[in-house]
Amino acid sequence: MTDASLDTPPRELPEVRPSPSGLTLHHIAVQTGDLAASIDWYQAFFGAEIAWTLDTYSDLSMERLPGLSGLAELTAGGLRFHVFTRGAEHGRQPSADTNQFQHICIEVRTSEELRAWQARWHSVRQSGAYTFVRDEPATDVVVDSDGVESFYAFDINGVEFEFTCLPGERA
Repeated sequence: MTDASLDTPPRELPEVRPSPSGLTLHHIAVQTGDLAASIDWYQAFFGAEIAWTLDTYSDLSMERLPGLSGLAELTAGGLRFHVFTRGAEHGRQPSADTNQFQHICIEVRTSEELRAWQARWHSVRQSGAYTFVRDEPATDVVVDSDGVESFYAFDINGVEFEFTCLPGERA
């Protein structure tokens, strides 16, 4: 059985159209109530290694994730996991029937591409062609102390995406 709506052509949208050829999955963010236990699990299961940890955060991170108190990037092969906790008032383990991931991060190659994707998100939202579960605009592009540029935006279902551009040349 097929759904006829899947056979319809895509809607005509404004012309801001960055190329998807430069997109790469950068990381999957997972919120936990026990950072040490989660780090241990990713190391035991995936053979992951800690790439870095943070204990200070940007204003945008604190606004989006009140109580953010620990963050580690774990790498396993080509995968990156950003595992974080939000402190005692936010650090409770979620119930078993709750989705456990926090956002998906997509890496782009240049600052210009990053801004083009942000403009694309705004143009698609402003087209009026879609209803968003979370009626929130994309964030501004922010630059952290390491020169990493990012913005966050929700899809129509409320799935959060981070778009990021890392400084320097990428292999």
